[in-house]
Amino acid sequence: MPIDIGISEKDRQKIAEGLKVLLASSYTLYLKTHNFHWNVTGPMFNGLHNMFEEQYTELAAAIDEIAERIRALGVFAPGSFSQYKELSAVKEETGVPSAVEMIAQLAKDNETLSKVAREVLPAAGKAEDEPTNDLLTQRMQTHEKAAWMLRSMLS
Repeated sequence: MPIDIGISEKDRQKIAEGLKVLLASSYTLYLKTHNFHWNVTGPMFNGLHNMFEEQYTELAAAIDEIAERIRALGVFAPGSFSQYKELSAVKEETGVPSAVEMIAQLAKDNETLSKVAREVLPAAGKAEDEPTNDLLTQRMQTHEKAAWMLRSMLS
């Protein structure tokens, strides 16, 4: 059945391509944050363990929202590690860095996700895709706040 939501197929495809990068980047950050939650050590353990849990829990819900928006636009969402690795603007961490390095990486990665979301805004705005604009605005606000809170721990 054809999709008739007031956004052309070309625009839906362009928006979905940007959302795929956001999805892959969000999933990579989710995995990294969960990894750091498990493996953080040192005097900041309790605070970081709890903060990382809050962040990866929020990311898990966001991942679902992003994927569902891609589907609402009539495009299949990527769902494999190989696709995520190819699409993600966030690089995975295979080691166990110090707590301070974990904080620095997550701050930078949250800033990256905010930029990825911001890059999709022009296409969504041009197509008057308000649901995607709303999703992107929420993601930017969440990631900019997380980055600020993480950076504040490094001062």
